Amino acid sequence: MIRIEDIAHVRFTAPDLERMAGFLETFGLVPAAIETDRIFFRGAGAAPFVHATERGEAGFKALGLRAESVADLETLARETGAVVEPFDAPGGGQVVRLTDPDGNLVEVVAGQTPVEPLPFAPVAPWNSAEARPRQRQVKRTGAGPAQVLRIGHAVLDVTDFRASERWYKDHFGFLTSDEIQLGPDFALGAFLRCDRGDALTDHHTLFLLQHPNGKGFNHAAFEVRDLDDLMRGHEHLKSTGAKPQWGVGRHILGSQVFDYWFDPWGHPLEHWTDGDLFVAEDPPGVAGPQELLGVQWGQPFPPPAA
Repeated sequence: MIRIEDIAHVRFTAPDLERMAGFLETFGLVPAAIETDRIFFRGAGAAPFVHATERGEAGFKALGLRAESVADLETLARETGAVVEPFDAPGGGQVVRLTDPDGNLVEVVAGQTPVEPLPFAPVAPWNSAEARPRQRQVKRTGAGPAQVLRIGHAVLDVTDFRASERWYKDHFGFLTSDEIQLGPDFALGAFLRCDRGDALTDHHTLFLLQHPNGKGFNHAAFEVRDLDDLMRGHEHLKSTGAKPQWGVGRHILGSQVFDYWFDPWGHPLEHWTDGDLFVAEDPPGVAGPQELLGVQWGQPFPPPAA
């Protein structure tokens, strides 16, 4: 029906908003709006918010996707029977709310007012064997949270991968970057990217993974500046007692350097940097569980908790 241009946000519910806010600041997000029963956090980019939590029983609330225009929302509403509504959140704009085959709420937004990007602190350049731009200058990464730029992707666990894949592709124009196959006749999931034509887009904006319980939210990922920033954030989270899930390492599919942490209610959030970029004409790949869970270097995927 339309082609979305990126992920917009993730929304949660939690019983203790102050505790959630403390974790998000430790993770490297910045308050955008603090209300009595809702909090919104942004990155350093122009998006008015990327993570929201409202007071309630802990859980996943919604996945946000960004359309190119309000006209696209009107097309989506006309074809689905949904309505275009004002979006009551930082940045305003309009929203169409849909429900995917597993009952996950999907908020498609457009017309939001961007915010002024936050500056990155100047850093000394990297020296490598091929080029040494940092000369007569020491490098100090400092201490503190990573600086999150934006939200990059989300992963959903679904009960029927093919049904969910069809729904997300039919509604939002996603393309397959890599399909995960267990055999010639069974796909476990796929990394899906936005169709932006000749414009570069992330290897994946959404990953759908078949799960026997279709439990919905798996994790959300936020881009940081570079490897130094990711490792600074790792040390800061560790020093505050945050609970790690997986990392640091480099994925095979998507190639990102990654670092996963749990929020106070067990929802995994990922820092990542240095991911692959593609255009619409790049062909899809096929991989297996070994590539999905494998690493090029770093920590292997953790075994299930006993």
